[in-house]
Amino acid sequence: MLQVCPNGARDRRACPNLPISPAELAAAVREAVAAGATDVHLHPKTPEGADTLIPDHVAAAVTAVREAVPGIPVGVTTGAWAAPDPRQRVELIRSWSVLPDHASVNWHEDGAEEVAEALLERGVGIEAGIFSGTPAPRRFLASPLAGGVLRVLAEVTDTDPRTARAAARTLLGELGDGLRAPVLLHAEDGAAWPVLRLAGELGLATRIGLEDVLELPDGTPATTNAELVRAARAVLGPAH
Repeated sequence: MLQVCPNGARDRRACPNLPISPAELAAAVREAVAAGATDVHLHPKTPEGADTLIPDHVAAAVTAVREAVPGIPVGVTTGAWAAPDPRQRVELIRSWSVLPDHASVNWHEDGAEEVAEALLERGVGIEAGIFSGTPAPRRFLASPLAGGVLRVLAEVTDTDPRTARAAARTLLGELGDGLRAPVLLHAEDGAAWPVLRLAGELGLATRIGLEDVLELPDGTPATTNAELVRAARAVLGPAH
């Protein structure tokens, strides 16, 4: 599986072409799926470009993208930066009028289990965000919810391309062989392409998009998510 992550928590100061509005997200994801993406992880945003879990904004983003790519699973973030109070995150999820297919829950954040339970109550699949260098692997493996997630997002926080592959292997080792969910392995910035290559070598799902990296493998700036997806497909090869 190759997931596209079209915007993330970035803003247009870092990336002038970042898709923010529902229409921009729909256009970006349509192009990315045509280039080879098979799943979507997006960040609904306010018109000002801030990440949000407010129901109207989530509904608009998810609906627009679904209409653009029928049959492709669409997921959203539940990152604490969008709503710092865990109780508020739970309340917002319970008030969503349009449900995504899946949502990421960062297991190192306060209230992760409560957020995950609220998603499960509503029938939304969980991508368990397990960040390297945090207590997340231990917390997740000890959670009674560990066996009920859609997948694990193994997120390498080391952005140094010289050491990121080793950090990725350490994180996978911490998660262990007994993990009961499929793993999507990825990294950010300078580590994004080395870790994507490792995911391909290990036969793991992975992702790419302007959330994770703003440059192509040769170091030239990426202008669109579709460009990144095409480059990822070339790196991974036809068998992935």
